[in-house]
Amino acid sequence: MSIIATKSSFYAAFKSLGLLYLFFIVGLFLDSFYMIKITNNAQLYANILMLTVFTITIFKVNKRLKIQMLFAVLIGFVGEYLFSVLLGMYTYRLENVPHYIPFGHAFVYLAVLLFAKAASIKKHHIKIEKFLTIFIFIYASIFLIIKNDVFGFVMTITTLLILRNKPRERLFYLTMYISVACLEIIGTYYKCWWWPSTAWNVIPFLPSYNPPSGISLFYFLLDLGTLWLYKQTHKIAWKRMKNIRQIRFIKSN
Repeated sequence: MSIIATKSSFYAAFKSLGLLYLFFIVGLFLDSFYMIKITNNAQLYANILMLTVFTITIFKVNKRLKIQMLFAVLIGFVGEYLFSVLLGMYTYRLENVPHYIPFGHAFVYLAVLLFAKAASIKKHHIKIEKFLTIFIFIYASIFLIIKNDVFGFVMTITTLLILRNKPRERLFYLTMYISVACLEIIGTYYKCWWWPSTAWNVIPFLPSYNPPSGISLFYFLLDLGTLWLYKQTHKIAWKRMKNIRQIRFIKSN
């Protein structure tokens, strides 16, 4: 059954976000502090699992999603080396960029996109958006109060303010925030990577927690970059899709 077409919200959520979060737990465990106690090849096993699942998945999705996943991997590689290696925003366990990370970005993008596009989810999108907005604000506030995560709170508020004027993209990016938060909590708990005590380790008046709550703001660059590359390389198809959306909007009003 297609995630997009299913009438069951539970099915759509489980087949997209549910499996994604389960993959976080299992995949990142292979590169965790638990595994390094019994093997020196922990990161290698995580890479093998990711590449295997990525190969299987990319053959199952349609052409458009294939291209977007590959773009997400490409931007993921560039972004990881820029933010982690060059700027030192965060540090991986072996002080490298694990191969599974850029491919993992593509999975996060795909799962969140499928969830946000599912008909059963879109039907209740206003309620879901309100719930996620309240949850995110409370989540960031708790990190601010208990963990002094000023950096994460500032990024969270910035995200919510930007999304006030983005009704079409709001569900996608709110879901992305939650997904990235889960990813970061699991990854830092496993000690696969860690964040410095201040923003970028260079701004002392922006103390940060490990992980900062609103770090999904930087993941949005990945999403925007992926979409931009697809638009630039498929201008005719993108224009056709925009025309179809406009016709549907006119009919619905």
